[in-house]
Amino acid sequence: MRKKILLIRLSSIGDIVLTSPIIRALSNQLNAELHFITKKAFNTVLAYHPKIKSLINYEDLTKEKISELSSEKFDLIIDLHNNLRSKNLIRQIGAKSITFDKINIRKWMFVQFKYPPLPEVHIVDRYFDAVKSLGIENDGKGLDFYIDPAVTNPILKENSPRIYIVIALGAAHKTKQIPEEKLCEIIEKTKDDLSIILIGGPAEAELGNRVAAKYVNVKNTAGKVSIHESAAIIRDAKLVLTPDTGMMHIAAALKKDIIVLWGNTVPEFGMYPYFGKEKSNFVNIEVSDLSCRPCSKIGHKACPKGHFKCMLAQDSSMIVEKIEQFIDNRN
Repeated sequence: MRKKILLIRLSSIGDIVLTSPIIRALSNQLNAELHFITKKAFNTVLAYHPKIKSLINYEDLTKEKISELSSEKFDLIIDLHNNLRSKNLIRQIGAKSITFDKINIRKWMFVQFKYPPLPEVHIVDRYFDAVKSLGIENDGKGLDFYIDPAVTNPILKENSPRIYIVIALGAAHKTKQIPEEKLCEIIEKTKDDLSIILIGGPAEAELGNRVAAKYVNVKNTAGKVSIHESAAIIRDAKLVLTPDTGMMHIAAALKKDIIVLWGNTVPEFGMYPYFGKEKSNFVNIEVSDLSCRPCSKIGHKACPKGHFKCMLAQDSSMIVEKIEQFIDNRN
């Protein structure tokens, strides 16, 4: 009999994209019927995923809806979020469950004391460790992101650049975001004939407009296009320059070359670009020897120390060198 499985991952864009290898394995290897609970703001990430039978908005889970889910008689609930809300959902739905270990205590110790070292395991592989009792294996094909088939790349129009790089402006927390002065510093060092497309959400629209107004080779789409249109822009780009954010994981799913600028978070948390066994072409750029870094496993509204050296001290010349190397290697 076909297994019916409910997955829970409530947020955010990147975290949900990182569940895609588990979705693929459950579908391909177990032929499972898959249902997924997430927040309404993020259901667009999985809206066109062919392996998901139903997407359930967390905010819509009334007592009546939870009762309906309970009557579905799920064979298994896989909790890839692991917080009080997801645990409460499992209790109310009442099915056998597997819960992913966030290793939060180890992360807290690493943030506070920079010791002990975190395990050198990507979060995707830790997801697979959580479900190893099901007998599924990581197929090594990396991440998936399914773009709305009705969406076209808004950049590729008449008189628009055919060759361009993307810079992602947004991040869930300010201490992950590339600051405006560093963005401008990088752009000013790039070649004048290199077209640059800025992507981001409504929160980054003003920033994108300010930066784009300064340079003839820069176009801002932040706040003007959907997530799926941003993904289409990424899909057709030569390269993506990004902080630690959801667009980084979408870029990895689309098998793009990636340069990641790390601010208050670190690759050691296990959430760097993931390509599985497929050829990866990305570079992590960090400011080394900062005793205050990482200052959080998630992020802050502002630098706790007030200097924001983890981003402002990034070597813009070296970043531009990396951009040119990636472009030259692909030509």
